[in-house]
Amino acid sequence: MIKLNGQMPPIDKMDSTLNMLGECEYLSLSTNIIDRISNLGALKNLKILALGRNYIKSLAGIEAASETLEQLWLSYNMIDKLKGIQAMKKLKILYMAYNLVKDWAEYARLNEVPTLEEICFFGNPVANAFDDPEEWRNQASKRAPRLRKIDGKPTGSAPSGPE
Repeated sequence: MIKLNGQMPPIDKMDSTLNMLGECEYLSLSTNIIDRISNLGALKNLKILALGRNYIKSLAGIEAASETLEQLWLSYNMIDKLKGIQAMKKLKILYMAYNLVKDWAEYARLNEVPTLEEICFFGNPVANAFDDPEEWRNQASKRAPRLRKIDGKPTGSAPSGPE
């Protein structure tokens, strides 16, 4: 595990020094001033990438980790489009709270990730349009029926227990 959170001075880009972390499975670069995802190609074992509390505006560059990434933590950024999410072949968990996704068409892109089980999406304009968080989760579940958990709560598609 590599954690580089809240560095002084803060990290402003994901540069080629990441190439030295080829065996890294969990990389946390949260609470910095990174504005784009890049240089993940050498991280062949990366399973968890934490980039919360940065200035990231899109998912461009995430494709380089599409073969291994299982969890992507992007809360508190400035992402308004989910273009590129479909490349993620093993992604199970996506934390995207407090970003700028405002329409259902972007949210529907989550259906292009067959392995996705859990999302955290509250604080986005698409979710904030609902006064009742339960109504938001119901609508979100209908539009992405494979999800088992939305905003920390199980959906109707979650397994009921041991069989």
